[in-house]
Amino acid sequence: MAGKYFDEWAIGDTLTHDIRRTVTETDNLLFTVMTHNPQPLHLDVEAAKASEFGQILVNGTFTFSLMVGLSVGDTTLGTLVANLGYDKLVMPKPVFIGDTLRAESEVIGLKESKSRPNAGIVTFLHRCINQRDELVCQCERSTLVQRKAST
Repeated sequence: MAGKYFDEWAIGDTLTHDIRRTVTETDNLLFTVMTHNPQPLHLDVEAAKASEFGQILVNGTFTFSLMVGLSVGDTTLGTLVANLGYDKLVMPKPVFIGDTLRAESEVIGLKESKSRPNAGIVTFLHRCINQRDELVCQCERSTLVQRKAST
């Protein structure tokens, strides 16, 4: 198990996640059609060429999902009780097919759970960065995480 327990986190803990991912045309196409998103900027090469970007834009919800997915192994794998919410989601730069994305996470909040003495709330600031070191996505993720079992 790679995730950490509530008791093992401290405000300011920062992780650079090792797994990186180059976004492919198949990733974008499958995610876009699986979620029934008809946006031509994601699906229609000619419409995308005529846009200010001049090429297909990667579906933003794919970028968001990939960012969170890249973080899970180091943050909550095996310790997560539930994701409680995602806040302050921003996408300051577009993602294009062929971009290689990486993720970083910082603990920005720790709170005891009032209803679950065996868990606590960890809030992460997740950042997704492309190969040009540009921030392409960021959000706060609140998680309910198990406490370490007392021995």
